[in-house]
Amino acid sequence: MKTDVQIAQEAKMLPIVEIAENLGLTADDLELYGKYKAKIHLDVMEKLQDAPDAKLILVTAINPTPAGEGKTTTNVGLSMGLVKIGKKAFTTLREPSLGPCFGVKGGAAGGGQAQVVPMDDINLHFTGDIHAVTTANNLLAALIDNHMHQGNLLSIDPKRIVWRRAVDMNDRALRNITIGLGPKGNGVVRQDGFDIAVASEIMAILCLATSMEDLKERLAKMVVAYTYDNKPVTAGQLEATGSMALLLKDALMPNIVQTLENTPALIHGGPFANIAHGCNSVMATQMALKLADYVVTEAGFGADLGAEKFFNIKCRYTGFKPSAVVIVATVRALKNHGGVSKADLNNENIEALAIGFENLEKQIENVHKFSVPAVVAINAFPTDTTAELKFVEERCKALGVEVALSEVWAKGGEGGVALAEKVVAIAESGKADFKTLYNLEQPIQEKIETICKEIYGADGVDFTAKAMKDMKKLTEDGFGELAICMAKTQYSLSDNPKLLGRPSGFKVAINEVKLSAGAGFLIAIAGSIMRMPGLPKVPSANKIDILENGEIVGLF
Repeated sequence: MKTDVQIAQEAKMLPIVEIAENLGLTADDLELYGKYKAKIHLDVMEKLQDAPDAKLILVTAINPTPAGEGKTTTNVGLSMGLVKIGKKAFTTLREPSLGPCFGVKGGAAGGGQAQVVPMDDINLHFTGDIHAVTTANNLLAALIDNHMHQGNLLSIDPKRIVWRRAVDMNDRALRNITIGLGPKGNGVVRQDGFDIAVASEIMAILCLATSMEDLKERLAKMVVAYTYDNKPVTAGQLEATGSMALLLKDALMPNIVQTLENTPALIHGGPFANIAHGCNSVMATQMALKLADYVVTEAGFGADLGAEKFFNIKCRYTGFKPSAVVIVATVRALKNHGGVSKADLNNENIEALAIGFENLEKQIENVHKFSVPAVVAINAFPTDTTAELKFVEERCKALGVEVALSEVWAKGGEGGVALAEKVVAIAESGKADFKTLYNLEQPIQEKIETICKEIYGADGVDFTAKAMKDMKKLTEDGFGELAICMAKTQYSLSDNPKLLGRPSGFKVAINEVKLSAGAGFLIAIAGSIMRMPGLPKVPSANKIDILENGEIVGLF
């Protein structure tokens, strides 16, 4: 069986200029990065402002498991399936971080016959967007420490600097460091640390900005430290905005590539969904909506994280109104949620499937809370039995939800036709009446409790003394009416990764609430969330190589 990278390397790609021309764009609208990838200039939006908006389709999933769900693969395959039935479709995705690529999770370009290409470029440096975010992040860190060294006119308390450095790699040794050691000229000695670059607030800002002006306004609002008398200090006060924006000027432009079947794809931005809001950029989504009939997008991890944030943050702040949601699940993953170990997932087990189905049922309920209709996509595996597939289909229909078997991994667009037809029927039915889950005017504590009770199914929320103090301070500083971005494990509906399926009788523990003023949300940290992952015992990096002839091996 061919690997993903082997399939991708055999792809018959069209020149990206040709892909763009099929959309009505010209070569002058592009900034080329070789023959098969490019950036689209932002002034294209002015030309497209009177074009009607496409139907927006969100692809989400059950809580992820080691068995795999295939959300990105389904996203890509659905876009190709829509083309097969005569629709002008676009897929929009996030950019993969190098951390997971060289760690354990793998890339984010789809799989099998449903991939975006060139997948090796996309999964590696691509067009340098994440590097630009890293550099802007670390420029700001350098300016903070230089300000301290040069006299500290803003009276920044060195123990209350909240801005951390960033690198796009899993490196646990950098989580907590001491800087400024050595001679006096080396700066102020203080505790610091690194986050993975995609957890930087700058990445979240890049993905929520609607223009260069909006980007600069958001960058200026970022709170990076507090003074000795507990007043917030912003990046704007450090006069860092212009230089950061300059570093991000190219990164702000969406990247256009193609699927294995030459369907256009915009891959732009990459905030993590268990730390940040987990969606591709607003700029890419807006652009795609003006260039197609159907835009397929995704939000990271399960519907309890990515979809909730897509609705309550991205759609709230942009006015996007999704027409339908696809919830991806596999029989294998549902059995895993039902208590079956990974080694035994190939064996038929209707009893475990019934228990695990409760996770899918809860995610269906979660989507419906936003008044958007859903269709379940069962990502097919060869080990699925007829009885298991029939069980899932009947349970979904009993809930009043359409279900389609997705065979895009094996068959590409043809394997996504059944799903595409159901998505179109739902999207064109006009049943969507999108609404958010909470009002921004509600107190911070109440907004967090609403998410935990309504989306996770928690009995309540336990706030630590620090979290209570954080919320009080944030409200006093004028940040109480921001949206909530939950930082929680992706593996469970609860804050305990070991509670699979649909847990009940639990409370969510909120340890602290952090500010992302530029992004426009508050991060409520539930349980133990790592902003700098570590590498596993055997990292994927140990298996990746490039041969003398340029062939890449081991990259999935």
